[in-house]
Amino acid sequence: MQALTTFLSLSLFISLAHAHGYVKSIAIDGQWYAGNIPNNYKGPSPIRLISDIGPVKGATNPDIVCGLSAQKAEMVVPANPGSVFSVQWSGGDGVSKWPHNIGPLMTYMASCGSTACTDFDPSGAKWFKIDELGLKPDGSGDWFQNDIMTAGDAFDVTLPQDLAPGGYLVRHEIIALHLATEMGGAEFYPMCTQVMIQGSGNGVPAPTVAFPGAYSDSDPGIFDPDVFNAGANYTFPGGPVANLAGTDASMAAPFTGPTVFPSGTSVAPLPAPTGASSGNTTAPSSPSDSAPSAPEPTASPSDAGAADPAATGATRGSTCHLRARGASSAGTHERRHFKRFLRTFSR
Repeated sequence: MQALTTFLSLSLFISLAHAHGYVKSIAIDGQWYAGNIPNNYKGPSPIRLISDIGPVKGATNPDIVCGLSAQKAEMVVPANPGSVFSVQWSGGDGVSKWPHNIGPLMTYMASCGSTACTDFDPSGAKWFKIDELGLKPDGSGDWFQNDIMTAGDAFDVTLPQDLAPGGYLVRHEIIALHLATEMGGAEFYPMCTQVMIQGSGNGVPAPTVAFPGAYSDSDPGIFDPDVFNAGANYTFPGGPVANLAGTDASMAAPFTGPTVFPSGTSVAPLPAPTGASSGNTTAPSSPSDSAPSAPEPTASPSDAGAADPAATGATRGSTCHLRARGASSAGTHERRHFKRFLRTFSR
């Protein structure tokens, strides 16, 4: 009996680990950069490392900016106005597909100003929304997020054409709404990437919002009693898309190459794009097969940081590993009729 209980507990733990996720890698104009598994630093990355695969809960949680206890990343990678920015989401084990299929995908940007993005504190940043994708326009009731879950697709957005040069954070967010029929049930999955925009643009974004502040737990699109009702409209939170809008946000074929880390912390500038495009049909190879050259930092935060939803600024190198190990590589196929199970176990 004890062996059965242990087995069931382990199975539940693995299932819950699959029920969350993170940004595994990003690409700019086809050049891919690996991200670190939450709370498990392996090498330099432009993606800010988070402490846990779980969601941010509560619209006013300080972690809603860039994710749970998000740390400043070592790399700032080059991009151009009009570059195609790709995001590859993963299940919590780093192998399985993203586990959710209901809710919007949104992308924001914020200037790092005169501060290097490697040192930039985004708590007071002015964010502007560059795209949003929700329900598919074909009337099927399916969400674009469903393509990430079922096919493992990447998400592509073309960066605004008139971005002023300088350092920026790109904040890509999935809001999972399978529990959003209850106040406070929405699950926020934000993650931030550090980029350096080149060129000679001079656009001034408007409107801008703050995180926390842009969302309320009672906003339509966050608290959504009709989310499972076929034909119901959806209202995006966070205000309108800014005047400096991204273009051609779409799904693209998943990246299947090796997720290795570039050597060092600097990358040569990208050539200027010849034209805006998105919806890649194939994923290019990773830019480097070299081993990471940066050693793992020795500083370690308190293990309580991952459990405290208000914890911020954790130091890289924490020793508390919260992800499932040895989980199956099969994709998680969540369906809407499982929402009662998820309502019990996904919190």
